[in-house]
Amino acid sequence: MSVTISPKEIVRRAKETGAKGIAYTYNEPAIFVEFTHDTAILAKKEGLKNIYVSNGFESDETFKYIRDYIDAINIDLKSFSKDYYIKVCKAKIEPVLNNIKKFFQIGVETEVTTLIVPGLNDSKKELKSIAEFLVSVSSDIPWHVSAFYPTYKMTDIFPTPHSTLVNAYNIGKKAGLKYIYIGNIRDTVRSSTFCPKCGQCLIKRDGYDVKIDMDLGKGKCSKCAEKIYGVWK
Repeated sequence: MSVTISPKEIVRRAKETGAKGIAYTYNEPAIFVEFTHDTAILAKKEGLKNIYVSNGFESDETFKYIRDYIDAINIDLKSFSKDYYIKVCKAKIEPVLNNIKKFFQIGVETEVTTLIVPGLNDSKKELKSIAEFLVSVSSDIPWHVSAFYPTYKMTDIFPTPHSTLVNAYNIGKKAGLKYIYIGNIRDTVRSSTFCPKCGQCLIKRDGYDVKIDMDLGKGKCSKCAEKIYGVWK
């Protein structure tokens, strides 16, 4: 069943529910960029934030078209191997790396997610390369390392062990990343946000339960007043 909905209606519904913003996700938002563009403009006027969840293949034209209207973007960096991108994703890695840099440099809050697939992109060398690339852009960029589960055309691969995600977390920390999050699996400590300066737990996440202990208005640590990367107001 298909449903027709207008940008105006999406914004109206977001406001009605008390949402703080709109996330364009599940289907790649760059595919329907004209629709997200029109929606984002209306959302901005109503004080809502706009978030892209993307594979990072925005063209230069798409980047210029939406850059002034989105507040944050989460980009999938599937691997740091050209061969992986060609064989598994049927695409090239260069546009993804370039867009991570471009969105961060213009001030769009930029986060990166890597789905770690056992036997394909889970080597220490691979994970270290991803972490070091992100640090070269900014140590502020949050890195989400997510567990894979067998489905669709990849039912012959086992789920990602928790130990592999912990390994990625530690590699990211060693590389110098300030914010790393384990995802798609229960890990209260490594899915929470800590102040990179004093170590205070600022946002504790336990499944869908979230407890906040920070100055959200200023985006600062409640203990030492360190500025925390993100969109807070």
